[in-house]
Amino acid sequence: MTATESQTEVQPADPPEERPALEIPEALPLQPEDPPRVGEFWLRGRLGANAAGYLYTASDEAGRNVVVAMMTEGSADDAAARDRFVYAVDDLPEEAVLGHNDGDDDDLALWVAVGPIREDDGSSAASDERLIAERRGEEILSAVLMDRIPQIGKLRGPEFRHYWESRRRPGLFRIWPLPWPNALRPASRWALAFALLTMALIMALAVFLAWLLFRHAQPLEPEPVIPTPTNTATVTITPTTPPPGTGSTSPSISVSPSPVPTGIPTTLPSGSTGTATNPGDKF
Repeated sequence: MTATESQTEVQPADPPEERPALEIPEALPLQPEDPPRVGEFWLRGRLGANAAGYLYTASDEAGRNVVVAMMTEGSADDAAARDRFVYAVDDLPEEAVLGHNDGDDDDLALWVAVGPIREDDGSSAASDERLIAERRGEEILSAVLMDRIPQIGKLRGPEFRHYWESRRRPGLFRIWPLPWPNALRPASRWALAFALLTMALIMALAVFLAWLLFRHAQPLEPEPVIPTPTNTATVTITPTTPPPGTGSTSPSISVSPSPVPTGIPTTLPSGSTGTATNPGDKF
């Protein structure tokens, strides 16, 4: 007996559709409540955050890239949390701390700039420096939050929680003088210079036109009358300059009125003849 075996070819399964991997940005954009600048470092974006503070990527005017760790509003109001922040910064190598504010500013949040980080040229050294700076910033904030302290004994009772953990806004900061953009392109510089020059020309033209309009203006009020000690008043009238071709100017006039009599005589002097001075004699 013969049997015919039919062999079916097994078709290979279609490869799964390749979906593009989600690209995680290096830093999230800054929020309205984030400071644009701390010290001499301009913030570029957020790297991370927890209840103790925020991590930012920043750079200064010299082009140095750093990671800035800054306390939150709640942790900055806790004296013990501020001390833990300072102690964690003191434990870092001296060459890794590129800037920080003073711990005496009780009304401001503490921050520290950790680095340096070279420009991202695609080499492993640049990425390693950035990872090291980010790790050091995380260790500072973790020391403030005390979330990496090993547990001693068994957990009993309610869970420990800082009273300021709900106040997660960035801490208070002060910028004075106000920040000025330090990355102006040549086109922006020319536009700014042209705007300033245009404003100066407009102001000069306005002052010149005002001088032309009001150079021949008459005084709004006449000169005051100044009485003299002899009970007389002297009024000085100074003529204005006539238009060209109308003749010579008239001389100034000075009027000095005579003293006003204090009474009216009712009788004639002796030996004089004339009409009666009594008003009743007229009728």
